[in-house]
Amino acid sequence: MSTRVRAVVRMADLDDLLDSRGVAEILGLTQHQSVSVYRRRYRDFPVPAIDMGSGRCLLWLRSDVVEWAARRGPTLSA
Repeated sequence: MSTRVRAVVRMADLDDLLDSRGVAEILGLTQHQSVSVYRRRYRDFPVPAIDMGSGRCLLWLRSDVVEWAARRGPTLSA
């Protein structure tokens, strides 16, 4: 069985990891499912820090999401 592993060298405090609900809250989205729409719509959307595989848990670093939202500013639309 072959397993692919992406090397992650950034350290993160567990309190700084966000699931899609946390990302949606920061972006002002009412539905956490909208995060997947943003991932497809915006090529520069932050890459999850942890991706457990297809259909499984995705976690983002809070700082990545906050910085991305600040760069995008009021141009975001759901």
